[in-house]
Amino acid sequence: MGLLQPEAGLLFWMLLSFIVVFVILAKYGFPVITKMVEERRVFVEKSLEAAKEAKAQLDNIKTESEALLQSAREEQMKILNEAAAAKERIISQAKNEASIEAQKQLDEAKRQIQLEKEAAVREVRSQIALLSVGIAEKVLRNKLDDAPSQMSMINRMLDEMPDTKQS
Repeated sequence: MGLLQPEAGLLFWMLLSFIVVFVILAKYGFPVITKMVEERRVFVEKSLEAAKEAKAQLDNIKTESEALLQSAREEQMKILNEAAAAKERIISQAKNEASIEAQKQLDEAKRQIQLEKEAAVREVRSQIALLSVGIAEKVLRNKLDDAPSQMSMINRMLDEMPDTKQS
């Protein structure tokens, strides 16, 4: 017989060994294999469900983080606007205080100038009065060198005195 045509006995024993192996595998091997495949299927399904839940949670976290970021941006803008308003208010207040202080200093300088001006005017009047008295004294000395002119001057002054009291 050739290689391609097996004998009947060989076929019988090959069939018998195949059936025995198949029965043993069917009883002990296939249940373990199917159990492992089923466990793997359940594990894969659970993993897919967990992945879906994780994706959903990630989407929720992403949405929450975007909302939180937006809220933080709004808070930042609010704080910046408040800071700008505070800056403007402080600058305005400082300008007002500076202008008030400048006005006070200007008023004080004007008052000081006025006081110095009045003191200078008083000093000038005093000097003028002293000069006038000195000049009048010299003029009177020249005019009143002799006794008769002195007596006429005294009489004239005495005559003018009652007139001053009446007026």
